[in-house]
Amino acid sequence: MRIAMVSEHASPLAALGEVDAGGQNVHVAALSAALARLRHEVVVYTRRYAPDQPERVLSDDGYEVVHVPAGPPRRVPKDDLVPYLGDFARFLADDWAPDPPDVVHGHFWMSGVVSLSAGRTVGIPVVQTFHALGAVKRRHQGAADTSPPERLGVERAIGRDVDRVLATCADEVTELARMGVPRSRVSVVPCGVDQTLFTPAGFRPGTSRRRIVSIGRLVPRKGFGDLIEALRSVPDTDLVIAGGPEASLLRADSEAQRLLAHAERCGVRDRVSLVGRVSREEMPALLRSADVVACVPWYEPFGIVPLEAMACGVPVVATAVGGLTDTVVDGVTGVLVPPRDRRALVAALNSLLRDPGRREAYGTAGTDRVAARYSWDRIARDTVRAYLRAGAGKPVDLAVGGAL
Repeated sequence: MRIAMVSEHASPLAALGEVDAGGQNVHVAALSAALARLRHEVVVYTRRYAPDQPERVLSDDGYEVVHVPAGPPRRVPKDDLVPYLGDFARFLADDWAPDPPDVVHGHFWMSGVVSLSAGRTVGIPVVQTFHALGAVKRRHQGAADTSPPERLGVERAIGRDVDRVLATCADEVTELARMGVPRSRVSVVPCGVDQTLFTPAGFRPGTSRRRIVSIGRLVPRKGFGDLIEALRSVPDTDLVIAGGPEASLLRADSEAQRLLAHAERCGVRDRVSLVGRVSREEMPALLRSADVVACVPWYEPFGIVPLEAMACGVPVVATAVGGLTDTVVDGVTGVLVPPRDRRALVAALNSLLRDPGRREAYGTAGTDRVAARYSWDRIARDTVRAYLRAGAGKPVDLAVGGAL
């Protein structure tokens, strides 16, 4: 099957941890690589954000990346990309016109706009993964939401017009139904984990100083401030926060400095470390260095870090929001707590940190759960099934691609 992936702001080749570079980049890159391993032909279309980027690049994982000339060749915040979507869509329609792909898969709402426009022009099925919904973001951020005002209405239109929506968790299916998207046109296909990279090997030996690790973009909704407050009541424990720019640039990062000032006010500055961006290759070692990995966002469409921690055999304390309620099994692979509930967070952290036997049991169960459900090869096969339900390809593609 010939598959066009559209990821307008999140390049699969981008460095992670910076603004607008996170889970979607990982998802698109890993899914494209897994589909390529199944012998499907995959081309990822993303916006050109530097003048020296070549138009087409063949990745090491066997999929092609096309840098679309839409807007200025520099980094632009994703919320400011709407004026360039027309140019993006026209490029896609022109590129596909001579020989259309079998299906186009849009990632994020703005990619849905251009995928629908170009896909309908050339007459191919359109599949959509939102990754995050504007209605959920608006509900939690209110006036702080920087999304364009038209986002909510456009997302409703996309959900109703595409041939199939791929939700990443059960919570999203409910949100989509509220938007008027029929459940019969929604498939649940979660994110996956690279199980060749994230493994339970290499635990650090126990020390008198316990360690909590938390990873994500340095934005308030990730809940790092809540963890810093909780640390006041979690003795003999260090907190390591990874994400944002490189360590040498943290002094100029406003959110990093806000968190450090918050740690100072809470009296735990000596136990809080911000290490900046961590490469994918270094991430497993950081996760395995933890006694507990904490993922405590105020809301989260899916959340890859808990899965990566589970794959490394590390127990997780997570907030019971969005996709985290699917991936973290409370009392089996970790502990779920209400968002922004400091008392519950403190109790969960202290309970796990004081019980090495339970941490080991949760870690083993987490590794088993990831192996059974969240390999990228399984996610790719589930995605191909969704493409076929949307009308892409022919039955012979299943044998060729090994999709079923």
